[in-house]
Amino acid sequence: MATRIKPAGCCVPRRVKPLSRAASESIAAVGKALSDPNRIEILRLLAAQDGAVCACDIVDHVDLSQPTVSHHLRVLKDAGLLTSRRKGLWVFYEAKPAGLGVLDCLGEAVGS
Repeated sequence: MATRIKPAGCCVPRRVKPLSRAASESIAAVGKALSDPNRIEILRLLAAQDGAVCACDIVDHVDLSQPTVSHHLRVLKDAGLLTSRRKGLWVFYEAKPAGLGVLDCLGEAVGS
């Protein structure tokens, strides 16, 4: 087997503190939730509001059917990015600021 020679200017990467399994799974869930452009748009809409928004108003904002919006809201909520509360027949959703905090550890790893 041939020996590989490092190119000039190559250096050893800085060490980073390992993530716990739970933290890694949380980040993966957020990544999966944000892998759909419709979910990003829904999250952007909710993050721009001063309070909770009724699911029916979210449906009016995006060009998707109500069942599809409900699915996307559930995925975002399961990933810890949204909170919800029921008022009678209606469900109100709100962006969870701490939900995106799960990504802070990535910024720490790169020195941001």
